[in-house]
Amino acid sequence: MTGRVAGTLHTAHGAHLDYLVVGSGAPVTVFAHGLGGGIPDTRPLGSAVDGTKVFYHQRGHGGSTAVPGPWTYGDLAADLLAVADEVGATRALGVSLGAGALCRLLAEQPERFERLVFFLPAVLDTPRDGAARERIVGLATAAATGDEKLATELIEADVPAELRDSATARTFVRQRVAALLGPGLGASLAGLAEAVALPRSAGGLAALAAVTAPSLVLSCVGDPAHPAEVGDRLAAALPHATLHRYLEPGVLWHHRADLRGRISAFLNG
Repeated sequence: MTGRVAGTLHTAHGAHLDYLVVGSGAPVTVFAHGLGGGIPDTRPLGSAVDGTKVFYHQRGHGGSTAVPGPWTYGDLAADLLAVADEVGATRALGVSLGAGALCRLLAEQPERFERLVFFLPAVLDTPRDGAARERIVGLATAAATGDEKLATELIEADVPAELRDSATARTFVRQRVAALLGPGLGASLAGLAEAVALPRSAGGLAALAAVTAPSLVLSCVGDPAHPAEVGDRLAAALPHATLHRYLEPGVLWHHRADLRGRISAFLNG
């Protein structure tokens, strides 16, 4: 694979997933974004990563679609595996929702990848609670009802207060709101607040003990949507994990260069 190739993968389980290929040669790394995000969010994370990078839109995002109705982390894991198999990916990076999908995939195929990165994992084997649950319920409600005001308030909260009036922040919020309220999500998010990436039926958190790949877990302190404790538990469950905790929320706003450097150093190592 060379250059930049855009395509759509029609999976056996009924999802149609848009993806973009950048770069060439080995290794091949697949990138899975978070809720309301998209390919533009994960591309910067792979900017200094060697080889071929494959970015795709999760179902309900961008041009990616799936059978109507609520989806589970099992569905997202099947999508991720389908893309990885299609492009021959040997490495994977998941952000938030994408990190949950990656965890679920690994519970079923622990030796599928040779290197792994988890950025801002949000949920493992227990449902979200407190502020994290309130936020995901709010996002699901906004998506289902088309409540632009609610969506804007929730997404603005992800931006550091001192940056919310910047042109970059306004563009970020506008794009996220449009993605959340677009035709692809809606009722698909029903039940997400109670959903877990690693249910007991998939072996729970203990299933990750069989993962053989070196892993990098990146979390941050003070982010209610992605509690640092989730990153701690994930790193402890993976046999060959390195954990880095950022000491303030807003990593993509305050520490983007450091984040990209850590990801590329790990994946290129």
